[in-house]
Amino acid sequence: MSNTSLALALAGFSFMFTVIWGGPLLRILRHFKIGKLIRVEGPDSHAVKMGTPTMGGIMFLLPVIMLTLLLNAATLLGLKVIGRSILLPLLVMVAYALLGAIDDWEGIRGPRRGLGMRARTKFLLQLVLAIVIAFGLKYVLDVPELYWPGTVEEIPLGNMYIPIAVFLIVGMSNAVNLTDGLDGLAGLISATAFAAYGLIALLQGYVFLGRFCFTLVGALFGFLWFNVHPAQLFMGDMGSLALGATLAVVALMTGQWLLLPIVAIIPVSEALSDILQVGYFKLTKGKRLFKMAPIHHHFELLGWSETQVVQRFWLVGLLAAMLGVAFAVV
Repeated sequence: MSNTSLALALAGFSFMFTVIWGGPLLRILRHFKIGKLIRVEGPDSHAVKMGTPTMGGIMFLLPVIMLTLLLNAATLLGLKVIGRSILLPLLVMVAYALLGAIDDWEGIRGPRRGLGMRARTKFLLQLVLAIVIAFGLKYVLDVPELYWPGTVEEIPLGNMYIPIAVFLIVGMSNAVNLTDGLDGLAGLISATAFAAYGLIALLQGYVFLGRFCFTLVGALFGFLWFNVHPAQLFMGDMGSLALGATLAVVALMTGQWLLLPIVAIIPVSEALSDILQVGYFKLTKGKRLFKMAPIHHHFELLGWSETQVVQRFWLVGLLAAMLGVAFAVV
């Protein structure tokens, strides 16, 4: 079986796994009333989502973890299906998922009900994790530090690699978290970005990384079975923080992280809109650049329906991802 065929087969397996166990998980979340609390300052139309089960990131995280570990165990039988290098992005996914789960739980049942973990505390923990991961990428896996799009020669970055990697991991983690505000949006955008980097990895010869990406794509499609409008559950910070950090690590492992702002144009735009909104509000002492940030809420308040925003954002994200792949292989 060719590398591409096996990668697509893994996507199919993870999709079926996720869809099959998604129903029972949904019943468990409803039984224990793990429901989302909608923020007051959000659009009024989102009030109907109050109580929708959250922490649904476990729905796609568990199949990816189980399949990756199972395929790694196959090496004991002499089958090289997944390489040990994949354990790093897997650990990244688990670590940020645990951080997100704590944040979700704080917002549901904790002392900061409706708010979640303090922003400074969450950012500090993200930063510490990212520093450890960056050192692992550089000194343990010895990944390519940078490929200029269209070239095959690695560009060494020296001591600059660590802060760049930390910035990308923390930034993308928060960017995907901000994107997770509409039914199906974060899942669709993330699946598209992982598919793009999975293809880039396969074309570069990083077979194991490509297979990992497509395993995650299949699981995200399975999650979207339950998350498309009207969503039966949300991924929560447990899912969004994990997806963002893992996407950044995958981009860093390919050495094609310069393409990340293109491949992940929607999360990057969501994060920039939030930063611009806050900065403009402070500079003008109360005026707003957008009707509401992140930017998907701005378009909602312009009159776009939720499905229109999601579909149009995904179309932009898909075209940008295709452009990113083109730049990588030009």
